[in-house]
Amino acid sequence: YHPEHLTEELEKVYPQIMTKIRFELSAKPSKQENKAQGKSGFIPVAARWVIERSNSWMERCKILVKNFERTLTNATAKVNLCFIRLMIKRLAAPS
Repeated sequence: YHPEHLTEELEKVYPQIMTKIRFELSAKPSKQENKAQGKSGFIPVAARWVIERSNSWMERCKILVKNFERTLTNATAKVNLCFIRLMIKRLAAPS
């Protein structure tokens, strides 16, 4: 949730990444704003909810439970395979 820190660290590890993606911090409504709208309890913030949901889908892949990869390329390939598997299962599911 700190895009400036994440940006700095990614530029150190993989400098080309900043040409491919951009980070935005989604606005989180305050408690007073939620109260004024009549909302209470857990209220997901749209953009953050997408990231958390994606992370939980990745946790289902047993290959990603322990990360013993020596290179970023291998780790990235495993994450891509995980999401490819997820999409294939969704496309093949009977409707």
